[in-house]
Amino acid sequence: MSGVAPQPLSRAAPPLAGLLHEQDWQSLTFLHWRVDPAIVAPHLPPGTRPDVFDGSAWVGLIPFRLANATAPWFHALGPIPYAGTFPEINVRLYSVGDDGRRGVVFSSLESSRLASVTAAHALFGLPYRWARMSITTAEDRTISYRSERLGANGFGGRPGPHSRIDARPGTADRSADPLAVFLTARWGLHIARGGRTLFIPNEHPPWPLVDAELTFLDDELLATAGFPELASRPPDSVLFSPGIHTAFGRALPSPS
Repeated sequence: MSGVAPQPLSRAAPPLAGLLHEQDWQSLTFLHWRVDPAIVAPHLPPGTRPDVFDGSAWVGLIPFRLANATAPWFHALGPIPYAGTFPEINVRLYSVGDDGRRGVVFSSLESSRLASVTAAHALFGLPYRWARMSITTAEDRTISYRSERLGANGFGGRPGPHSRIDARPGTADRSADPLAVFLTARWGLHIARGGRTLFIPNEHPPWPLVDAELTFLDDELLATAGFPELASRPPDSVLFSPGIHTAFGRALPSPS
């Protein structure tokens, strides 16, 4: 493999230089499957390779609520009304750059706010898709996430791929579990933009994480992202977090 060794994993974020915008992530369920690194590699941008744990690459399906987002470059004005809070489900992969920086790569991100979808495409080239979405919590603490993409490409039209997830948070602390740290202590994202690969850094407090039980899954987003077999088998890791506040910095060039 090319590039230097991955930087050490840490639950503590490195200092963020140059705050760009902020947001809250709430009621997150992390579903993850082991995958052969050779299957993940073609889905990553130039200058990055699959990050592995226990010999495997990992594919994540993560539903949650994004809340209180501020506008890039205007975070001092506070959260964006209405468009700054919405349900989201993303399919993500785990990358390491040739400079050793670990990150995530988003295959897709569903959002119920068209304004946020459009802005994310225009400003950062992120693969957001517009969807009809909801998050509800039952008396037994089961959280239900529902999403149906509006059009195959997520900009309106006939219903596209859907995702229906029910999960019940447990009580066993997983915050310092080595696999949990690998999957969640990610201090930036790699993205192909304008013919080069960029790294967008972020920071937040250490994740509070507990175990969780997946009680129902009917998902088409994983297959649409290029991983058709995953939703037919149980995930290899299920975690839950009540959430955190996070901040993003300006994009940095990544070797490619």
